[in-house]
Amino acid sequence: MNYKYLNNIKYPADLRNLSVEALPDVCSELRDDIVKELSVNPGHLASSLGVTELTVALHYVYNTPEDRIVWDVGHQAYGHKILTGRRESFSTNRKLGGLHPFPTPSESEYDTFTCGHASNSISAALGMAVADAHNGYNRHVVAVIGDGSMSGGLAFEGLNNVASSPNDLLIILNDNNMSIDRSVGGMKQYLLSLNTNESYNRWRYRAAQWLEGHGFLNDKRRKKAIRLSNALKSALSSQANIFEGLDIRYFGPVDGHDVKELVRVLRQLKDMKGPKLLHIHTIKGKGYEPAEKAATIWHAPGKFDPETGERIKENTDNIPPKYQDVFGETLVELAKANPKIVGVTPAMPSGCSMNMLMKEMPDRAFDVGIAEGHAVTFSGGMAKEGLTPFCNIYSAFAQRAYDNIIHDVAIEGLNVVFCLDRAGIVGEDGATHHGAFDLAALRPVPNLTICAPMNEHELRKMMYTAQLPGMGAFVIRYPRGRGVLTDWRCPLEEIAIGKGRKVADGTDVAVLSIGNIGNNVTKAIEILHSEGTDISVAHYDMRFLKPIDTEILNEVGRNFKYVITVEDGVKNGGLGSAVLEYFADHDMTPKTIRLGMPTDTFVEHGTVAQLQHIVGIDPTTIAEVIKVGSKNPHDLN
Repeated sequence: MNYKYLNNIKYPADLRNLSVEALPDVCSELRDDIVKELSVNPGHLASSLGVTELTVALHYVYNTPEDRIVWDVGHQAYGHKILTGRRESFSTNRKLGGLHPFPTPSESEYDTFTCGHASNSISAALGMAVADAHNGYNRHVVAVIGDGSMSGGLAFEGLNNVASSPNDLLIILNDNNMSIDRSVGGMKQYLLSLNTNESYNRWRYRAAQWLEGHGFLNDKRRKKAIRLSNALKSALSSQANIFEGLDIRYFGPVDGHDVKELVRVLRQLKDMKGPKLLHIHTIKGKGYEPAEKAATIWHAPGKFDPETGERIKENTDNIPPKYQDVFGETLVELAKANPKIVGVTPAMPSGCSMNMLMKEMPDRAFDVGIAEGHAVTFSGGMAKEGLTPFCNIYSAFAQRAYDNIIHDVAIEGLNVVFCLDRAGIVGEDGATHHGAFDLAALRPVPNLTICAPMNEHELRKMMYTAQLPGMGAFVIRYPRGRGVLTDWRCPLEEIAIGKGRKVADGTDVAVLSIGNIGNNVTKAIEILHSEGTDISVAHYDMRFLKPIDTEILNEVGRNFKYVITVEDGVKNGGLGSAVLEYFADHDMTPKTIRLGMPTDTFVEHGTVAQLQHIVGIDPTTIAEVIKVGSKNPHDLN
């Protein structure tokens, strides 16, 4: 595309050679480039469109990469990537071997910190600012937090520490009233109503500049002056300010789509001493009408026609539903029959299909915002008083609530049903989003039942079983994307806790799998049959990791020389480890090979099929491992 300015901007230094008057046109071109690129190579659209002006202003005012910009939730940072030497390769974004889905320091010196999850920017940026002061570096550090991330507990912990540590950090609050879905909670309402007097802010800034220029503001005097001015400001505006109550100077709100005004304000704040927060108002999806009208849908819309805004939807006739939709439909069905059931999600109602329960029973579904730890403990509190919460959290995000699961649910054995969506390899979102660790992390925790369905019928039965009286804490993990059954509805029936099932009989090799990855085992056996091999393969769907089916393990351990375990999670600590532990404890010695995600390497981004092949849990690789193991078990490594 032939752009007047963008074609000549490879790095921010090129941007800084332009006049301020040219910046609105730069923003227009950058926004157009993002829309056109993402129309054919899907990714996170609306968030990056919303911060286009802020992105341009930051790289225009600050001497990046020497100055540090820390993004919070990297799906805001596509414009940042394009302006920092990656425009020519941006078409590879989220593809195998291409640009990472989120800012990654190993990819670019302009990417200062990993930011796939929310709410970490303030803490990370403060750490950088304190380290710079300790090392005698004189550079600026800016944290950009938004898309609902301020509701995360880590953000508040960072704010609290900002107030008590000497620093010159600038926090930019990108307030668009959204996360992926519309933001919820008290902080959202607070930000909507927060206002300040612009004339007062201008007067205070000039006064502070004069006092600093004449040497009247050392660190101790500055804090006293900030407290005095904060009190004066509260009196003049008849409202308190949570940030200034923490001794963080507050400026705003400012129009986040006026790039020239942003440049003016950032220049004023750039060399101001002490911690400060700039509050900007933006519109998620700004500049592209379809995205402005439906920001949730256009958060990650897939392929679309950039001219008409028509999304290119896959043909869903006669194909299985998404696991998340089976969860949503089943939850509504269960809730209608059981008045104690409630739903909880941390800011992902549409992403996990909890929105179905919200629509049917809005008083029994709770979006708690980006706050995974709170979601778990909140669920624990409801369970303590007799309700049965279905707490749906993406597997990778549930890592942030590990202590809450142990301390606030498992110790008391409360009946919270944890539905871990996006378990296993998730694809293009990469290392920060793969649900790799839930099985290994949760298996040692007492009072947890842990299971994974091989198909949609199994998911429905596990959800039904989990809400029955006396079940305690229950974990159900299932993958992103579609299942395997078009006729997915089935009666809701109880299944026996800790009991697996035999999918296929065999005598030569036993394959033990857990969850949806078992379908790859079925395909592997079909490959062997199609090749005419005479290997007899027994396949067991373990269903439960905890309690594990010891009858199956006894049968396999005593009757097979070769055993293969397959799981869509890290090998160490998961199903394979549990099987080997049992064999060792009971003096069983079959040659056992574990297939799963690598133990000391993070899996990068690509399609699910590509990544399954790389880590060796695709049907073809499983078939090869079966063949090698059946002929020479010593070749199994």
